[in-house]
Amino acid sequence: MTQRVDVVVVGGGQAGLAAGYHLRRQGLDFTVLDAALAPGGAWQHMWDSLHLFSPADHSSLPGRFMPVQPGETYPDAGHVVDYLADYEKRYDLPVQHGIRVDAVRRDGDRLLVEADSGTWRARAVVSATGTWSRPFVPAVSGCGVFAGRQLHTVDYRRAADFAGQRVIVVGGGNSGAQIAADLVLAGDVQVTWVTRRPPRFLADDIDGRALFDVATARRRALDTGRSDTGGVASLGDIVAVPPVRVARDAGLLTAKSMFSQLTSDGARWADGSRAGADAVIWCTGFRPALAHLAPLNLRGLRGHIATHGTRALSEPRLHLLGYGDWTGPASATLIGVGRPAREAARDVGGLLA
Repeated sequence: MTQRVDVVVVGGGQAGLAAGYHLRRQGLDFTVLDAALAPGGAWQHMWDSLHLFSPADHSSLPGRFMPVQPGETYPDAGHVVDYLADYEKRYDLPVQHGIRVDAVRRDGDRLLVEADSGTWRARAVVSATGTWSRPFVPAVSGCGVFAGRQLHTVDYRRAADFAGQRVIVVGGGNSGAQIAADLVLAGDVQVTWVTRRPPRFLADDIDGRALFDVATARRRALDTGRSDTGGVASLGDIVAVPPVRVARDAGLLTAKSMFSQLTSDGARWADGSRAGADAVIWCTGFRPALAHLAPLNLRGLRGHIATHGTRALSEPRLHLLGYGDWTGPASATLIGVGRPAREAARDVGGLLA
């Protein structure tokens, strides 16, 4: 059975919910299709010790402030899941969980959204699938030889799972630093932290509030033809959240350069030095989860789809939301996704009118 609707939002995480909020304000008939069985998006899969970079009042979706978590300046992932579940319920957003979208195709004056449990014919589509479901692991010599466990950020839960083990953590971003800190502070894990370049810590007083302001200022500069300010990347790569700061200041968080290859029992560097390992955790980032859009043939350099704001240049009925700065400044963050979601909903409303 094929259902007809004005707009289909693909993905029910923070970006999909923000889109739903603004689509409802536009008075549009829409549905949100989400592969997850429960609310909360990627936040329900984070590691136990993860906390936000920003206080609750700077981590909110449009229309509803995130409540303060008692005893915490920076809310943990569980608090975010509760907030998103409440947000979905409070605004009675039409999220259908447990539905995986396989393809979006052109079908005359409509877009055909094919899912594992049905088909929707929509006048517009907002893709908000994020990146969590598409972890990236670089091609490194010896990956197939290493006899221990290999995990990605998406697989990590807690330091206790590695008690008494030797662990190599690869990655110089926030995930790599936070997971390495989580492990070294446990006290019973031997950690080797590996980064491609020396770690760049942001100043200790910088958190998500400042980062959002910097990202927004960069986008405004680019939009008005001024020179690129460099944005967040000009400040550093790692936010010094409390556990990272503690581990760093105690001298427990020092990084080695990237190894040249994995061996059966660890890693080897170009100078011949070695480190034994029972596990390697790849904190090496993600790629946009856009496979469902492949039939539209829109992918360009680096797997991105060319956009003006959030609108796909080659398919004006499609908007992409929440994948990073290329779909709106700080749009992959809770506070940052609100503005591009509002602009996308307005654009869709104008198109359908």
